[in-house]
Amino acid sequence: MKSFRLLLGLSTLCLAGCGSVSDAWLTGWTDSAANDRIMLVRAEPPSFGYGRLSRQTRLYPDLSVFVASRGLPGFIAEITNRNQHYVILYYLADREAFACRTSGAGSRQIEFAGPYPITPREFKTLEGFRNQAEQARNGN
Repeated sequence: MKSFRLLLGLSTLCLAGCGSVSDAWLTGWTDSAANDRIMLVRAEPPSFGYGRLSRQTRLYPDLSVFVASRGLPGFIAEITNRNQHYVILYYLADREAFACRTSGAGSRQIEFAGPYPITPREFKTLEGFRNQAEQARNGN
C-alpha cells in the first residue's frame, strides 16, 4: 500500500501530456512517451491520455469494467517500476485517485487499490493542468 501511495505522490510531479492523439500512438512510441507522465483524459477532441486509457482498457478487461462503472477519470498517469506497470486514475470531481498494478508481462490481470484522497496541493496542480489544456484548446 505504501508503494501505491508513493507512486501516487510521485506521479503528481510528472508533466502533463495534454496533446491531441495522432497516428503516432498507433506505432508504439506512446509507451515510452506515457511513462512517468500525468495525462489529461478528454474524449473530444481526444487527448493523448484518452488514447492511452483506451489502450489500457483494451489490454486489461477489469480496467475496462472499472472505467465503465466509474466514468472517465480527469487524468491518468503511467509508471513502470521493477517490471511492474502502474496506472493511476485521478477523479477530480470526487477528489479521489485509484492505483492499478499489472500482474506482470503478458498478463491481462490488474489489481486495484484505493480510493486515495487527492490532496489540496495535488488537486490544485491537476486543475492547473486542465485549465492550461482548455486555454490552449480555445486558443487563449
